[in-house]
Amino acid sequence: MKNPSLLLINPWIYDFALYDFWARPLGLLYLASLLRLNGYNVSYIDCLDRYYPGLEEEPGLTRGVTRQFGTGSFYRRRIPKPSCLRDIPRYFYRYGLSQRLFLEALGSVEKPAAVLVTSGMTYWYPGAFEVIRLAKERWPDVPVILGGIYATICHEHAKANSGADFIMDGPGENRILPLLEKITGEKTASSLEVADLDDLLCPTFDFCCPGDSHASLARHVVPDMVPYPAFDLQRRIDYVCLLTSRGCPFNCSYCASHLLQTKFLRRSPGNVVAEILFWHREHSVRDFAFYDDALLVDAESHIIPVLEAVIASGIEANFHSPNGLHARFINAKLAGLMHRAGFSAVRLGLETTSNRLDNKVTFEEFAQAVSYLKEAGFESDRIIAYLLMGLPGQMPSEVENAIRMVQKCGASPYLAEYSPIPHTELWKDAVSCSRYDLEEEPLTHNNSVIPCLGGKFTWEDVKRLKEIAHAPV
Repeated sequence: MKNPSLLLINPWIYDFALYDFWARPLGLLYLASLLRLNGYNVSYIDCLDRYYPGLEEEPGLTRGVTRQFGTGSFYRRRIPKPSCLRDIPRYFYRYGLSQRLFLEALGSVEKPAAVLVTSGMTYWYPGAFEVIRLAKERWPDVPVILGGIYATICHEHAKANSGADFIMDGPGENRILPLLEKITGEKTASSLEVADLDDLLCPTFDFCCPGDSHASLARHVVPDMVPYPAFDLQRRIDYVCLLTSRGCPFNCSYCASHLLQTKFLRRSPGNVVAEILFWHREHSVRDFAFYDDALLVDAESHIIPVLEAVIASGIEANFHSPNGLHARFINAKLAGLMHRAGFSAVRLGLETTSNRLDNKVTFEEFAQAVSYLKEAGFESDRIIAYLLMGLPGQMPSEVENAIRMVQKCGASPYLAEYSPIPHTELWKDAVSCSRYDLEEEPLTHNNSVIPCLGGKFTWEDVKRLKEIAHAPV
């Protein structure tokens, strides 16, 4: 009997701005690898593929550009703004393939037993809705499964509006195989084990690559073993996203990490290093982006052994931390290892210098971390501090003060606009002060529109603050 076929889709993103800052659908690629190891034939369409054949000749698209470390801008097409965001004085775009190229890709796939669609930010749901609609037009009787961040955070909105047959919230590895058994009628060998995967992945979990000696064991999803994400499905591997842990031991009032993964799970350092070496040696990958929310926690038993082993291996690689790091855990030893291992820059999550948030790092701890990093050899423009702008009740003077404090201690401030996230501690404050109906329309969560801007914080203030932040250190 022929194994069932599945189609996995990374949808378009509709937004005012978007950049490929080491952005890959990591959860979907993990599922792809797990499904292949369990006997499914997996097809994959990445609507954000910057290297899709024919993109350069496609009319009406603004061309994407590849830049340093595998990052770059996406192809895009200008489209009308959603009516609820008409007050924003910016153009709105669909990022990724043209609809014609997507339909062409859809037409090249044999009819699947199910279509799996991922979703990113809560306000990116229109792209997921559109690929669901088009997949349903082509195969009306094929069930569609929607998962990802939006499907988890805005579960009821997705159930009511997405058009998907099944909405999965949270990590999908522990439920996808039983669901597919129900859909296809085909029993897989590992369904019982996968149903309890959350228990199997605690407190540490190890990964194996599809081609190594553990691949046959991975079909049964034995304890402490999960396959590497299927980056080989990408047309080109500019970089690899690494997940050395899941979840976060902290519970910051503005962050959704604890909503997406309730447990803090960590991989063994040896398996992290093995994955880095696998992608480097087998696919010539040199750029690695850590997706962890708490990479530096308990550094002596986790990231320090990883960096020491990478340095000992002698490989030439660049490491990136787009999610931001906890400055309070950086000491002289760790700063030196990060520099020697090849961190392109160190991005620190300072958020604010006031006491309005969770005080996960004091400014004194931040300044000490900057000092350690500078002593290790990092220049000021490679020490970046994320600062939140547009928090409920925040004043421009608070942001300006934070910018100048960061610059004074020799780091580079980066303003990150606050995006309200349902079910977080700060959500009620955001709802009460926003000019939008955040509860009814996830599009208004978009950080580009700074949803909680208002009163004494104006767009002119935003422009002025960005100019101050961009000034040379």
